[in-house]
Amino acid sequence: MLADSHCHLNYKGLVEEQQAVLERARVRGVTAMLNISTRRSEWDDVIGVAEREPDVWATVGIHPHEADKHPDVDTAKLVERAQHPRVVGLGESGLDYYYDRSDREQQQASFRAHIAAARETGLPLVVHTRDAEEDTAAILADELGKGSYPGVIHCFTGTGAFADTCLDLGFYISISGIVTFKNARELQETAARIPIERLLIETDAPFLAPVPHRGKTGEPSFVADTAAFLARLRGQDETELRERTARNFHDLFSKTGR
Repeated sequence: MLADSHCHLNYKGLVEEQQAVLERARVRGVTAMLNISTRRSEWDDVIGVAEREPDVWATVGIHPHEADKHPDVDTAKLVERAQHPRVVGLGESGLDYYYDRSDREQQQASFRAHIAAARETGLPLVVHTRDAEEDTAAILADELGKGSYPGVIHCFTGTGAFADTCLDLGFYISISGIVTFKNARELQETAARIPIERLLIETDAPFLAPVPHRGKTGEPSFVADTAAFLARLRGQDETELRERTARNFHDLFSKTGR
């Protein structure tokens, strides 16, 4: 068992040979892939892959880069689309102050709408955050005060202190291929101590191909390389880490039914 908790199978670089990409992942032991949406126009295609492929599931959501273009996507619209049996999560949503491609207040409003949808449906929230740790933590905590909801910080690259905050809030943390990069020392230190019961692994394909594939188009099969690196980093048996993180994936995204 091995789960890629975050990939974009409908993005350029993967969609052109999507079936071959899926088969390569399966050959390397990947038994679950979560196909993430970032804008409303993707929802049908992302769900369509999940309908065709029994080991692929989908999310519905609006990336913070897209918040300005989707002021009409509110909690009700997210909840409605999340009723689809193959939609198992909300997002990715969150805050991105690095690029600031959408107004920060609109990003925050969209983020809160997704959190409310996660609370209402019980589906996990997939959180994107970059250069926005303080506001992300504040919003997550404030919204938890209104009622609990599950979630994961995807492609974690934050500080150790932020990791601790997210863990305290009950979130899972997902590690991408960035952890294999030579200059990712702080991330490696954090990844080495994340409690195994809160750890997920992802590719964010077609982005962030891990060593030894840097410079190539990322794909879900590469989650095996990140898992192998993490096992060495943490001093754990690789098979045990693969199976436990896959189990964590199905525990969090419980609508997958495994």
